[in-house]
Amino acid sequence: MSLIPLTETQQEIQRLAREYAQRELVALAGERDRESRFDRAMVQQMAALGFLGMLIPEQYDGLGLDAQSYLLALEEIAVGDASAAVTLSVHNSLPTQMVLNFGNEAQRTHFLPPMARGEWLGAFALSEPEAGSDAGSLRAQAVRDGDHWVLNGTKAWVSHGNEAQVILCMARTDSPDARKGSKGISTFILTPDLPGFHLTKKENKLGLRASPTLQIVLDNCRVPADRLLGEEGKGLTYALGSLDHGRLGIAAQAIGIARAALEASVKYVGERKQFGKNIGEFQAIQFKLADMATRITAARTLLHSAAAAKERGEKITRFSSMAKLFASETAMWVTTQAVQIFGGYGYVTDYPVERHMRDAKVTEIYEGTSEIQRIVIARETLAAAAAADGSLPD
Repeated sequence: MSLIPLTETQQEIQRLAREYAQRELVALAGERDRESRFDRAMVQQMAALGFLGMLIPEQYDGLGLDAQSYLLALEEIAVGDASAAVTLSVHNSLPTQMVLNFGNEAQRTHFLPPMARGEWLGAFALSEPEAGSDAGSLRAQAVRDGDHWVLNGTKAWVSHGNEAQVILCMARTDSPDARKGSKGISTFILTPDLPGFHLTKKENKLGLRASPTLQIVLDNCRVPADRLLGEEGKGLTYALGSLDHGRLGIAAQAIGIARAALEASVKYVGERKQFGKNIGEFQAIQFKLADMATRITAARTLLHSAAAAKERGEKITRFSSMAKLFASETAMWVTTQAVQIFGGYGYVTDYPVERHMRDAKVTEIYEGTSEIQRIVIARETLAAAAAADGSLPD
């Protein structure tokens, strides 16, 4: 039984994603993690099922589905392989949504159909080695030169940057002598064939090891002027506005990772014997399972309540940050408990819970750390109270 009311279509999407994840992803997830191996065939499989175009309208070859349907599928993929869920989440959130919402018709017509079909994978390049949570301090510079922009700088933490054909990149278009802060940042649509575009350092990560994370160096990278997305100087505004949706995706990933850890734990406690009985009969273990299940259900309910509000056209900045914060901290807590339940076996790679714990950690960091989420939630809560004469609306 689910606390979230689902339509028949949503139930079918959830079932399809669950069956795919359990059939194709689970068995190889550990191997891909050990080898840090990105699987392009996996991308083609997800594309064939329509998962890479779930939120793109049908006129651009997508499925035009609602946010809740997408999040249901993303959770199931994360249960099977968290690294695969990263690919699905990144592609479906900032790159495609920013082109859809802020691009002109020529850009939408050119880029979205092959992205919806999975022929082109999307990536996002905002952070820099010296600009993480403080995105407004980024230094990559774009200078207009005739019918091109020339970009110079280094972008960090670009998920599957070496596999993407479309990269949404933030760079400054204001003058170094007259900085405009966040209002001096613009968005460009990059492709890896551009002169001066270089892939460099591949990060050796704690978790999500089958999802490559790259640095990109732009060395006098010449970008056609028609690759500027939207208006000059509004790039960071576009990105931050799109993060509401992206954070829902991180929450769904985190819930899937936590669920995988819980399901592995439930199976293990029915098999592992100590003191002459299955350890699942011990109250100490039962209490852990109860708390794990409760926190996962609470996180999922918060996530889908926020998604439903988004579909109603409501502002969800506060609630998307709440969902991301609570789900990511739930994933870290649940996976740690799973390792404890497995005991010594939880600390070795023979069992999947150590991988789940490693994969969970970054959900507290990327697309806004837990600390940043608390700042956003507090700011939005105070603003809501001020607008309502001190009382907080639901």
